[in-house]
Amino acid sequence: MAGIMRRLRSIIQPATISIALEGENGKHRIKRASDGEDEVLLPLIDGREPLRGTITIQTASGQRIDHKGITCEFIGQIELFGEKQQKNNFVSVLNQLEDVGAIQGEQTYRFDFSQIRKQYETYYGTNVRLRYYIIVKIARSVMANIIHEQEIVVRLLEKEPQENKNIRMEVGVKGSLHIEFVYSRSKYHLSDVIIGKITFVECRLKVKYMEIAILKKETTYVEGQSYTDSDNLMKFEVMDGAPVKGEVIPIRMYIKNLDLTPTFPLTDSTFQVKYLLNIVIFDEEDRRYFKQQEITLWRKTLV
Repeated sequence: MAGIMRRLRSIIQPATISIALEGENGKHRIKRASDGEDEVLLPLIDGREPLRGTITIQTASGQRIDHKGITCEFIGQIELFGEKQQKNNFVSVLNQLEDVGAIQGEQTYRFDFSQIRKQYETYYGTNVRLRYYIIVKIARSVMANIIHEQEIVVRLLEKEPQENKNIRMEVGVKGSLHIEFVYSRSKYHLSDVIIGKITFVECRLKVKYMEIAILKKETTYVEGQSYTDSDNLMKFEVMDGAPVKGEVIPIRMYIKNLDLTPTFPLTDSTFQVKYLLNIVIFDEEDRRYFKQQEITLWRKTLV
């Protein structure tokens, strides 16, 4: 019986394939949900570092596998979800590990994709994801191909912006409300603190309370149409109660623990991600007065 089970396993899974990145033991790992919704740990790399490693193939019970070739491919892909799903490979580099032949037992191969530019950062969004992965394929004539995929998280570090002007905004209702908002900068790294102040220059309106929120706007582009998904990441109540003329309220918002990414400008003509500061004022009749200001987020550290 045990022999029969071993033979069955060798038919169902004739070989196991593993991919090890160079220096993997010293790399961070990022927890992500897989397509099956189970969480997996994915290796994290700096987009500037070389991508090299080894591939190990172990045939089941020393079984011999005839093949039409063994390949290793590095792919960068943008995938759109929703009604009009589509996938687009912006990077695809194929290495031939073996020509037609056979393998038996354990075989190890080296791969090197160091010369490939990783121009975008990995992104997991609501309607789009940008990912990188290595796929190993053992091509066979009669039986199904044997395929193994390893996803890799790529992050791109940036230098401190040379120009980082402050933000000034005004909200006003003629004759009854004039508020000035000042933020110390317009660009923030992902562990930063947003510092600013609110000044009530004129306030005859009966203000009930005021909120500042950080909004994320993800826009995807499909067949000439755009689709935007907005997410309120953080809501900060600035004040509760009526302010007086000349009152100044300091603002200090810590963004380190929010689920943030860098700002994505239009990426491969497929999607973009923006972040905005959204100010909302509620009066006693529950009318809303709001103002939005875009900010730029950038990555300072790998984790």
